[in-house]
Parts: sequence; structure tokens; C-alpha cells
Amino acid sequence: MSRSIGLDQTLTAYVRAANRPEHPALARCRAETAARADRNMQISPEQGAFMALMARLTGAKLAVEVGVYTGYSALATMLAMRDMHGDAARLIACDVSTEFINAAESYWAEAGVAGQIEPVIGNAVDSLRRLAEDGCSETVDMMFVDADKTGYGDYYAAALTLLRPGGVVLFDNVLWNGDVADPSKTDADTVALRAIAEKARDDARVETAFTAIGDGLLIVMKR
Repeated sequence: MSRSIGLDQTLTAYVRAANRPEHPALARCRAETAARADRNMQISPEQGAFMALMARLTGAKLAVEVGVYTGYSALATMLAMRDMHGDAARLIACDVSTEFINAAESYWAEAGVAGQIEPVIGNAVDSLRRLAEDGCSETVDMMFVDADKTGYGDYYAAALTLLRPGGVVLFDNVLWNGDVADPSKTDADTVALRAIAEKARDDARVETAFTAIGDGLLIVMKR
């Protein structure tokens, strides 16, 4: 039986070369973020390519991101959305860090999409609740969640309110470097990640696939 495999440096380079070249702003974002001490928070370019394809598959016109970091994932998603919908595409980018948003905005501006990405700084649960109250319930096409792992349950609940039927939410880091499969790991983050995987698996309101993309990507589609 075949299974997902780990990628060494040679195979990683092959995968990246097999994808289409990054937009120059994405390449700059990735290169400059690689010099940061917290660079492990950055998604890979192949995951960015996957997210862009997911945006196209869902026909995403309105997207929400929770956990922006330096803006790579939001930009990869928005570039695909803009290609489909032009100036009508919109992405709401939620983060608690002004520093991260400021860094991200430079790459968004370089790509010419800064005016279509709306940064929202503050507690993401509150931000998502306000979106629902402002009329965004069942209007969002795609969400990406890559933030505090103990908040994933709250973000899941918010996603089911905001997503339209057929809309998709992606939860990052659900393998947590393998810790989720180790029963001896009982820290709050690992426990929360196990819980969200089980929640999605057993939830009749959604369709789901748990994948080994990156550090694990849980894909949930609202029925």
C-alpha cells in the first residue's frame, strides 16, 4: 500500500521545480522570511501553490485568513482570486501582530493587491464574530487557519458560520511535526490539534480530508 513520504532536500527541490515559478513578490517574501528567527512559521511554496489551486477550485471571491505572518499564504491566495475576479476579489487577513501585518503589506503592495487585502488586527475570534454580525455569514468561499492551535476549535465553529455551502477551510500544522501521533505528547497545542481532527472527521455538516501536505493540512468543506 502506498503512503505519504517524507521529503529530503533533493526531493523538496524537485517538487518546487515541478510547480510553476512564484510571483516575484512571493519569492521575495519567502527569501526575506527565511532570514527571520521565526521562519518555521512560513508555509512552503508548494503549499502556497496548493492554496492558489484551492482558491481556483472553489472559485473564491471572498476569503478569510487567520494567522497572516509575513503574508505569503494570503498573497498566493489573492493572486489566484484576482486572476479570476479582478478588483472584485477580497481577502480579510486577521492577525494579532502589527509587525507581521506591516511586513506582509510590503509584499502585497509589490504584487499590486494591497487594496484588496483587508488587515484586521486583534483577537481573531472577535474579528470573525464581527464579520458574521456584519453580514458575512454563509458568504465566504475559502478560509485558511494558521494561528494559535488552542484556538482551532473556536475558528472551526466560526468557519461553519462564515462559509457558504461548498466553501472550504484549511487548518495548517495538524501533524504538529508528528507529535499528534505520539500518545506521550499531552501539551495543550497537541491536544487541541487531535481534537480538531476528530471533530471534523465526525461532523456530519462537513466533508473532510486530513492530508500530509506541509506539516499536515486539514481540509474541511461545508456541506
